[in-house]
Amino acid sequence: MEKKPLFVRREFPPREMSSTSLVLLLAAVLLLNTFLYLYLNKFYISSGRAETDPGLCPFGYFKLGTVKNCSPWLSCEAINREVRKLKCVGEGAVKKVFLSEWKENKVVLSQLTNSELKEDFLHGLKMLRALQSKYVVRLLGYCEQQFTILTEYHPLGSLRGLNETLHIPKYKAINTWHRRLMLAMDYVSVIQYLHSSPLGTFVMCDSNDLDKVLSQYLLTSDFHILVNDLDALPLVNRSAGRLVKCGHRELQGEFVAPEQRWPYGEEVPFEDDLMPPYDEKTDIWKIPDVTNFFLGHVEGSDIVRLHLFDIHAACKKKNPAERPSAQEILDTYRKVLTLLIREAALPGTREML
Repeated sequence: MEKKPLFVRREFPPREMSSTSLVLLLAAVLLLNTFLYLYLNKFYISSGRAETDPGLCPFGYFKLGTVKNCSPWLSCEAINREVRKLKCVGEGAVKKVFLSEWKENKVVLSQLTNSELKEDFLHGLKMLRALQSKYVVRLLGYCEQQFTILTEYHPLGSLRGLNETLHIPKYKAINTWHRRLMLAMDYVSVIQYLHSSPLGTFVMCDSNDLDKVLSQYLLTSDFHILVNDLDALPLVNRSAGRLVKCGHRELQGEFVAPEQRWPYGEEVPFEDDLMPPYDEKTDIWKIPDVTNFFLGHVEGSDIVRLHLFDIHAACKKKNPAERPSAQEILDTYRKVLTLLIREAALPGTREML
């Protein structure tokens, strides 16, 4: 007698997604895209990044805090009469920086310390005045005769302290890959602005190592980035055949671009007159290293690095002409941010479709 198997395997036809489920899924994807648009729009426009003057005041005016009315930039007389120094908070080769007070507002007073560098100081003031925008620290006043500049105070300080700030308990919730990527986007936005400013193409020369780069930028209380130091900002003018050189000394190390290094070998002593000039693509070379710092080592940061690998490899092309523009890098960063947020929100969408 033939024994019948206890279990019989049955073949089920593949399960098909109902039209209702498909419509619901597509609606969810559409809703997510709308959410992403509003989310990114919020951070790039509403949160202090609008394409307008940071204080919404006419050129030559400013406002601080909750004050509604715009005030003219403070003059020498007003600075001497109304600004009170509190303490020295920093000193560089060109100037000394004081935390100060003006009408119960914390402000920053910068004063020249080395008379031999007064031209650098005045150039920085000229650039600070001319480039006032959402990318540049807010100017409150100045006194050329006394070599004094007054700017807005940002308590979180320079980008040197970014990692320490993000580990403070009150900020731990925003110590995420997408917030860090958005900071990198802010940084590239500043570079893009300097490369395409109304006055022409400028090169950020105070950038010979990572620490120096970070010291040139401020972190705002709503976690955006402002350039703070514009003392070394030469102008590229291709139509006039004018390129730049960042200083008169030999630059070394992998952080600076290849065209910034002495090209004639160790057997030929460095001479500034023989050093070839270069253009703004030196800033592009440094972007991957600065972004790597921004991304840190939080969960998800390595995935971001993987998505940015190709654009960062292009930034490191030895031929400057082959490197992308800051705008192309910024566009890529935005696409990666949108893609990764979408995948995080609906991780199984691609497979379901």
